[in-house]
Amino acid sequence: MTFSTQSKGVYAIAATPFHDDGAIDFNSVDRLTDFYEESGCTGITILGIMGEAPKLEADESRAIIKRVVERAKIPVIVGVSAPGFAAMRSLARSSMDMGAAGVMIAPGQGAKTDEQTINYFAGAVEAVGEDVPWVLQDYPLTLNTVIATSVVAKIITNHPSCLMLKHEDWPGLEKISKLRAMQKSGELREFSILCGNGGMFLDFEPERGADGAMTGYGFPDMLSELVSLFEAGKRDEAHDLFDAHLPLIRYEQQLGVGLAVRKHILKRRGVITSDAQRKPGQMLTATARAEVDYLLARVAKHDKRAAL
Repeated sequence: MTFSTQSKGVYAIAATPFHDDGAIDFNSVDRLTDFYEESGCTGITILGIMGEAPKLEADESRAIIKRVVERAKIPVIVGVSAPGFAAMRSLARSSMDMGAAGVMIAPGQGAKTDEQTINYFAGAVEAVGEDVPWVLQDYPLTLNTVIATSVVAKIITNHPSCLMLKHEDWPGLEKISKLRAMQKSGELREFSILCGNGGMFLDFEPERGADGAMTGYGFPDMLSELVSLFEAGKRDEAHDLFDAHLPLIRYEQQLGVGLAVRKHILKRRGVITSDAQRKPGQMLTATARAEVDYLLARVAKHDKRAAL
C-alpha cells in the first residue's frame, strides 16, 4: 500500500503500547491498529515523537513495524528521524522492505539556517534513497527548527520523493495558504498537506487547503468525521463537532503530559491495556486523571463516543 501527493483524510499518529513493566504490548498494538482502521483513518504513522521512538531499541522498532504493516489494511508511514544518517537509512530501508508505504523525516537538531535545513534534507534523501516516498515534518515548537514557507517549497521542489508535508507550525494557517497559492500559480508541484498539533487548528486548516490531519488525538473517529464534514461543505456541523472536543484537545496539547493524556484516553476506550510509558516519562497525577475524566464527561454530552 502506498500514499501519494493526493492523500487525504486522517493518518493517525500511533502511540506505542507498553505493559506496566515497560515491555512492548503487542496485543495492544494489534488492537490499536484495528482501532485506527475502524475509526475511518486513511493511514497510520508509527514511531513518531508521540510513539516514543527514541526509547526503543533497534530490534524493537523493527518488530513494531513488522507487526503493524502485516496487520494494517491501510498505508503505514514510519518515522525514521535519527541523530545520524546511517541509522536513518537502516530503519528506512528495513521499513520499506517490510511493506511500509513510506517514511517521515524531521529536520536535524543542528539545522538552524535555511541553507542548513535544505542541506540536511538533501543528505537525508541521499541516505534513505530517492526511491523512498517520504513526509516532511515541520514541527518547530518541539524540534526547534523554523522552516520558512520558501524553504518548504525549495525542499519539495528539490526532492520529488517528498509527497507530503506534515504541517505543525504554530501559528501556521497562513503558511498553508501561501503554499497552496504557490501551487495555484504554478510555482510549486502538487503535494499532500496533513496537519498535526493534536488537531488544535483543524477547524480552519481544511478551509486553508489542508487535506486532513496527521495526529494522534484519542478520538481519531471524530477527526475522520470532522474532515468528512468539511469535504461535504457542512461547515457549521464541522465546527460544532470540533467545539465539543476542543477543551480536551487543548488539555492534551500541554507539553510534557500530552502523551500521558492520550494514553489514558486510549486505555479508557479499551484500546490499550496500560497507559504506561517507557522511562523517562511523565505520568498523570490523580488530579490530572480526574480532570481528563471530567472533560470526557463534558464531551460525552455532545458526542457519545466519549461516554466511557
